[in-house]
Amino acid sequence: MTAHPPVPYDPELVAGLAAFVDMVEIIPLRADTIHANRDHFATIIPPMSAQADGRAITWEDRTVSGPAGAPDIEITIVRPTKPANGPAPAVLSIHGGGMVLGTRFFGTSELIDLAERYGVIGVAVEYRLAPEHPGPAQAEDCYAALEWMAAHAEDLGIDPDRIIASGMSAGGGLSAAVALLARDRGGPRLAGQLLGCPMLDDRNDTVSSRQYDGFGAWDRHNNHTAWEAIAGEDRGTDRVSPYTAPARAVDLSGLAPAFIEVGAAETFRDEAVDYATRIWATGGQAELHVWAGGYHGFSGFSPDAEVSQAADAARASWLRRTLHLEG
Repeated sequence: MTAHPPVPYDPELVAGLAAFVDMVEIIPLRADTIHANRDHFATIIPPMSAQADGRAITWEDRTVSGPAGAPDIEITIVRPTKPANGPAPAVLSIHGGGMVLGTRFFGTSELIDLAERYGVIGVAVEYRLAPEHPGPAQAEDCYAALEWMAAHAEDLGIDPDRIIASGMSAGGGLSAAVALLARDRGGPRLAGQLLGCPMLDDRNDTVSSRQYDGFGAWDRHNNHTAWEAIAGEDRGTDRVSPYTAPARAVDLSGLAPAFIEVGAAETFRDEAVDYATRIWATGGQAELHVWAGGYHGFSGFSPDAEVSQAADAARASWLRRTLHLEG
């Protein structure tokens, strides 16, 4: 097989990448280290009380009904301190962590920022993790949270026509799965799906996955471990559900408008580009950004880099246009 040299990182991002690896990936993710990695994640995700301290938001935890026959789901609702004059836009926040790691509080900092900046109401969902709960349990939990949001929109002060699903990495993949479920089941109509460096394809066989094999943020080995946990013996076969791995969906027509962002120097580059291309092929709406020299999740760990600021501005622009936000 022809070797493909990796795309070089943007020089401004190198220090942030090193910090990412030192903080997040200090323990290589393998089948026998998933629980050790979960314990480590618990030490680096600030509790909600710390995240919310001094911010112009309120928050509360609730328990809502899970999918039929499955356990109830824990959620956290984030609201701006100053309520909107009318129904507010809303975001279903789905955290990253390869569907094997992390908690809903891994994504709540984004909800706090959106509440303060735009008056958005956010709901962060605690979905079940693999391998204890194989896919598509994760997507089913997230979809149940979306159904709850839509059913209780009036009580929550949410505009049901302005709800998006949003996440990074595994959260991006699960946001895509939620959009597929909403379409296929005639469920709540999403205004959009924000897919940040999304984890979409269990096959892990793209050029970009091979370019970042043994180094970088969320490399090919981590991805292999996670998909083995999620899909088990079905991984790599046609038995994998599109609600587990959205790249498996045959039909990408009729989906909520997508915002897809990814780094050019990361494992998920090619599957993200392919997903956008397939949406366009159906006449659907997708806005794709491939950021030069960007590693996985670069804007979060290298916020001062010029490419990170450009990525943040593009994401904010799409949110304003999709949710009809002011500011």
